[in-house]
Amino acid sequence: MTQIIGETTSYLEKAKELCQAILDDTKLRLIFTGVDAFMEDDVAKAAYSSMQAKAEELHTKQNAGLELTAGEVDAYNKLREKVLSNPVARAFVDAQEEMHSVQATVNGWMSMTFELGRMPTDDDFDQHGSSCGSGCGCH
Repeated sequence: MTQIIGETTSYLEKAKELCQAILDDTKLRLIFTGVDAFMEDDVAKAAYSSMQAKAEELHTKQNAGLELTAGEVDAYNKLREKVLSNPVARAFVDAQEEMHSVQATVNGWMSMTFELGRMPTDDDFDQHGSSCGSGCGCH
């Protein structure tokens, strides 16, 4: 068996080029700046953390087959509104969504390449029904 790991290969170089292209993209650079701002804002982080904790609590309760009360849902919605009304936290939430979209797009193209053994086309995604979800950008 040939060992590839650790060797310099053309696909490894291209992967590095893709990573650099992502870092160099003007829109994504702004997103990374927004994430950095969030990481430095204790108020935004606390609000986001509270919202995430409540969401996890409600998710766990639902998975256990228990019904959520109106008060629990209202409490979560209030936390969410607080997060979304904070510009730094809102930028972070938007940044997460955008980064997920970029990641889903890249992963979709790579997965389809392995599946087909060739460069996929937009039509390949339509024909195979491959979709990463709404707004993924891979089709």
